[in-house]
Amino acid sequence: MSTVELPDPTVRRRTFHLLAKPAGAICNLDCTYCFFLSKELLYEGSRFRMADELLDDYIRQLIEAHGPAPEVTVAWQGGEPLLMGLDFFRRSVEYERRHARPGQRIVNTVQTNGTLIDAAWARFFRDNGFLVGLSIDGPRELHDTYRVDKGGKPTFDRVLRGLEHLREHAVRWNALTTLHDANAGHGREVYAFLRDDCGAEHMQFIPIVERATAHDLPLANEGWGDRASDRPLYRQEGDHVTDRSVTGQQYGRFLIDVFEDWVRHDVGRVYVQMFDVALANWHGEPPSLCVHSRTCGNALALEHNGDLYSCDHFVEPEHLLGNIGDRHLLELIDSPRQRKFGQDKYDTLPGQCLDCDVRFACHGGCPKDRFDTTPDGEPGLNHLCAGFKAFFHHVDGPMRTMSGLLRQGRAPALIMREYADADARRPHNAPCPCSGGRKWARCHGRPVTARQRDR
Repeated sequence: MSTVELPDPTVRRRTFHLLAKPAGAICNLDCTYCFFLSKELLYEGSRFRMADELLDDYIRQLIEAHGPAPEVTVAWQGGEPLLMGLDFFRRSVEYERRHARPGQRIVNTVQTNGTLIDAAWARFFRDNGFLVGLSIDGPRELHDTYRVDKGGKPTFDRVLRGLEHLREHAVRWNALTTLHDANAGHGREVYAFLRDDCGAEHMQFIPIVERATAHDLPLANEGWGDRASDRPLYRQEGDHVTDRSVTGQQYGRFLIDVFEDWVRHDVGRVYVQMFDVALANWHGEPPSLCVHSRTCGNALALEHNGDLYSCDHFVEPEHLLGNIGDRHLLELIDSPRQRKFGQDKYDTLPGQCLDCDVRFACHGGCPKDRFDTTPDGEPGLNHLCAGFKAFFHHVDGPMRTMSGLLRQGRAPALIMREYADADARRPHNAPCPCSGGRKWARCHGRPVTARQRDR
């Protein structure tokens, strides 16, 4: 058990978020694009189960590291964390109650593929206030393109059964949707499915960018799990991407297509993480997402054996900070090495980014994706730059409007009235304001359902 002389417990520490992986990279699925499956190569011979003593020590250190903060988030991820079983999470909740300060609220979140959720899991989540992040990539044919099991079989029906249990037991949940070559061209369809068929009120859209070197690209294109032969360990190296990876143009088009439906119908009713982040930056508030913050380094990852890494996207030897069994979590998080990791996000921006008119909203994106070069040959341009620019330029007007409403103490949802008035006067054959090249009546001027392909 680690020991460290902790600072005054009444002193508020800097905010951080930690994803703990109690089963490491082990998962019951074999999603083709999931590069994290390869991380089990870092711990060959491991049982990939967080020991009970480490669990207790982790919860204690996490709460200590937050000092007098009124709320502490315990976040579980994988792999598939539910493989640890219900008893593991019951013990975690017991340790939280044991170590929490008087009046301190402990919030639990878990990210899961949903296939293991049954009524017992759902009751546990409800009774203990868990927020569940459910991975689902859209309607059946889009979801099942890459989200398959170890035998390559589709998982859509199993995920929907898990979701049904969550909804039956009134469990709070968010939709986590990865964007790749199969679903990125179907923004309106994916959004309608999540909103109408699944009942999602909170959505995160996560672009898949799988880096590879020229040497590793053929192997990377096979995937990262058990069905792949001679898979390499995924590292943030190389300037190639897999065939599955989303392009900047696709990402920007997806966000714009979803935004044009959302801003007309769902402001204040459906919460899309990227839109919330954009509004925060337009409003001058710190965004909730490190991807579009000025610096990073406050979102770390804990492996099943207590190893702490600088970031969930950088679980590789070069970014191992240490083990919480040897040094206290707070000491590792506050280390000069980790602070440099976070500051490097800003310090390594290319000149093109520093001069960009939407840098205040973008901040260069995630460092993991900054492997392209600028037109003048400077390294460090984000692979998704074209998408960021397209989206942030597109939403500039409405974000200014919503920020203005907030400053007046009025609801941002009032923007929907402006859109309704403008749409009522818009000719059917006018260009759609989404700038996608279609006529209004054939684009955002008509409803779309999850089963209706964009034409």
